[in-house]
Amino acid sequence: MATTVGTHYIARARADAEARLVEADEIVARLQHACGGSLGTRIAIPELLALVEKAQRYGLRLARQFEAIDGENRVTAWVEIAPVTNEAGESDGCAIDVVSWHSEELPPENDIEAARRRVEINRHTADCTARLDSQQRLLSLETEASDLAEFSEQARAKVGKPWTELVDLPGTSHQQPLHWRLLDGASCSIAGSNRNWTAHLEPLGQSQPGSAGFVLYLTADRPLAKGGAEDEDEGAEGPSFGRDLTPVLRQPINRIIANAETIRTKLAGPLADEYSSYAADIATAAQHLLALIDDLSDLEVVESEDFVTAPDRIELADVARRACGILGVRAREKGITLVAPPEGESQLAIAEFRRVLQILLNLVGNAIRYSPDDSQVWIRLDRIGSRALITVADQGHGLGEDQQERIFEKFERLGRSGDGGSGLGLYISRRIARAMDGDLTVESALGQGARFTLSVPAAEDLRQTPR
Repeated sequence: MATTVGTHYIARARADAEARLVEADEIVARLQHACGGSLGTRIAIPELLALVEKAQRYGLRLARQFEAIDGENRVTAWVEIAPVTNEAGESDGCAIDVVSWHSEELPPENDIEAARRRVEINRHTADCTARLDSQQRLLSLETEASDLAEFSEQARAKVGKPWTELVDLPGTSHQQPLHWRLLDGASCSIAGSNRNWTAHLEPLGQSQPGSAGFVLYLTADRPLAKGGAEDEDEGAEGPSFGRDLTPVLRQPINRIIANAETIRTKLAGPLADEYSSYAADIATAAQHLLALIDDLSDLEVVESEDFVTAPDRIELADVARRACGILGVRAREKGITLVAPPEGESQLAIAEFRRVLQILLNLVGNAIRYSPDDSQVWIRLDRIGSRALITVADQGHGLGEDQQERIFEKFERLGRSGDGGSGLGLYISRRIARAMDGDLTVESALGQGARFTLSVPAAEDLRQTPR
């Protein structure tokens, strides 16, 4: 029910020179509390704060409308803001006079947008991410949290098993795994960690959620404390970027991304479009920084003398289809069609599933980034002798002969700027490929696109092996 309270100076408030709300009548004070602030603290009402700061900065009287969220209601108010000076002529804050105040119930939230926002927040605050198949069986797991070392080790032995075998779900005695909707948001405990965890499941697949598998996000109730079991080993030569600095940097950057996304999507309340754009820029910059940190961490790993992979029999067609599924949204945003190997096509190889997926995500991601809108990117399988091949081909501008030599060098970006890349992806991918007794090569010509081919040892199909 919409209500209107008065029409002229129905409430007054005052902010000091630091934009703290030092005096306020009831309706303004109540809104300040609803937005997370209190009397004596900085104005917590985003649009009102922007008006007060503008009035103080330019010394202007302003008469403007602002919007905010008060619980389940949207407030629209008209205020007059006047800068105040002290006897010495210095700024002493602003007087805020409320001319009108209108409150109405918020419309029901769009379920699709709400779900998308929850996924973004889960993605950026998770300490552990895993890929599951359509039956919630574990395919791969990524974590850098030191208190999950035992959990990560157990996960390697549980690939192909339901992820619920790895955690303790209090109060759940039914056969596992339950339907994914019952497990989304479930609390759990993990052996080796004294933190409390929450599981979030992101279903993949268009027509039927989960038909293409799931992404599992495990989020802790608090950041990892300093000191304790995760401290450096005695005799270590010094801090390692990947082992020591990456987890420390990842958590605050993930929080920045999550908070910026909350502001951008106006979850915290109405906000002017320009400030929503600022929040989007912050989130994008933080995502680029996080990607750079990941690349530098990977660089340290692949350049270490003891770097090895864990080869196994894998299906390259399956890895290719998963890469296309993960990057499908990004491709559709540019109108790019990803052409994955069709169902039924097979190419067995001896390689590490997680590492091959990492390489393909890099290759397909690059193809999407540098291909024109409304083009196609193909992923093709082949076999030559004892080598299994997977090729990513695009319709981009292509590479000259000199560029093809340089593209795999460290920090090489071929003069590109502003795309957020570190110039490490292809260098790292080739190092990983060669560690798997394979290689990564490119064929291209200017104006004719590029074809990146990963080759690894082929595996025989045991079903076709004669007795």
